[in-house]
Amino acid sequence: MALPPKFAGQKLASASIQPKAVHTLELYLDYVCPFSAKMFKTVYTSPLRSLLTEKYGSNLVVIFRQQIQPWHPSSTLTHEAGAAVLKLAPEKFLSFSERLFEEQKSFFDVNVVNETRNATYKRLSKLAGEVGVDEGEVYKLLEISDKPGEDGSLNSGNGVTNDVKVMVKMNRLVGVHVTPTVVFDGVVENSISSGWTEGQWEEWFGRNVV
Repeated sequence: MALPPKFAGQKLASASIQPKAVHTLELYLDYVCPFSAKMFKTVYTSPLRSLLTEKYGSNLVVIFRQQIQPWHPSSTLTHEAGAAVLKLAPEKFLSFSERLFEEQKSFFDVNVVNETRNATYKRLSKLAGEVGVDEGEVYKLLEISDKPGEDGSLNSGNGVTNDVKVMVKMNRLVGVHVTPTVVFDGVVENSISSGWTEGQWEEWFGRNVV
């Protein structure tokens, strides 16, 4: 969990160094949630992104937390694709996320119900390829075999199953449910809305990131 800068004294540090902590802003977003797409676009694809890295970068860490919404089965598949990109090319994760949010409607329930799981994975792998990640390697991590595992298992998952388990466990520990959810310095910040403009974000940062 994040440590608010005002509590930096709780941090163990060398006796010769003043304990320091930075603010942490965590955005819990789901790839098939329209409101998550709106927040991602405002924060990550507008001039606000430069403000966060250049003006506040030394005093603020922004984290995109992948939040699976299981009532949309494709949510798990899309986040598995995000996990595959993180494993293969972490520097491409935000570019892939931007591309996936642009195409999110093609992964809504109506548009995936009649295709196989691996077919959905192939489409997700293609999106990863569009931002410079090896499409074949992404699919290799995502593909589900139709043959039993060496131990006879019929439920062995894929190459990112264990990573997704960790993500889900982390999110459950803080009790996040709806998307988007914003957590600032370890506390849910209910005042922030997906409909916020760049100006509203800038005003909030000016008051809270000091």
